[in-house]
Amino acid sequence: MPSMPRIWLAAARPRTLSAALCPVVLGAALAFGDGVHHPLSILAALVGATFIQIGTNFANDYFDFVKGTDDHARIGPARATAKGWVSPKTMAIATAIAFALAILAGLYLIVRGGTPILVIGALSILSGILYTGGPKPLGYIGLGDVFVLVFFGPIAVAGTYWVQSRTLSWAAVVVGFATGFLATAILVVNNLRDRDGDARSGKRTLVVRFGAAFGRSQYVACFVLAALATGVVPFLRPDKAYAAVAISFAVPAYVIAKHVVRIDGARLNPFLGRTAALQLLHAILFSLGWCLS
Repeated sequence: MPSMPRIWLAAARPRTLSAALCPVVLGAALAFGDGVHHPLSILAALVGATFIQIGTNFANDYFDFVKGTDDHARIGPARATAKGWVSPKTMAIATAIAFALAILAGLYLIVRGGTPILVIGALSILSGILYTGGPKPLGYIGLGDVFVLVFFGPIAVAGTYWVQSRTLSWAAVVVGFATGFLATAILVVNNLRDRDGDARSGKRTLVVRFGAAFGRSQYVACFVLAALATGVVPFLRPDKAYAAVAISFAVPAYVIAKHVVRIDGARLNPFLGRTAALQLLHAILFSLGWCLS
């Protein structure tokens, strides 16, 4: 049995945290480049987004065990509750604590951003719970992809920009879709790997519904759409044309996609981290290009 720190680190699923952090980085860079950045708001957004993601991961660990989705045949990374390392009650408490910490960070953001941030925060936490919890979990009826695209994309990026500037940026919305598609690609790898187990447990992801070929095409489409969305931003803001350098993420994406469309099962595990790294690369390149324009 691993040590408790290792167990909780694994349960937090650090490879997925880029999906939560990249939108905040992008929103911060957009505000910085526009001269409306607010450091304390950025810090609060980073803390809030991190704990919402960790809380969602803990909730998934708990609910997938309770629903019988995580069984002995699981080929993904070990889940703490399913392995018996953490009791369901303890995981439920950890989930509540993570979301409570996100709420604490969110209180400051609500003061800064008002009702829109209250609504975004409440819906984000609710969606994190309902992703695998409740009578009709989002992830079990094929809506997980939409949830990830929207909440880890335009809502997160535009929301981060809003709490700093109190204005809506259409560039933030568009690049939000770009990073949202890359976050969705991480989910698609996960769903491709787990499709047999998901089908047995009644988890009807899009890959289960439409098959592996659809999932592989969806993975490639996420990269294409992310590149297209990135390319639109300089047309909205010609003064920020250097941001288009982020399209170069497509080069390593092409290499990674060639592998993902040819392999299956546990061999897909390393590509969760590699896809997350692509999202981070895109966020860094875009941020540098935007701020240096």
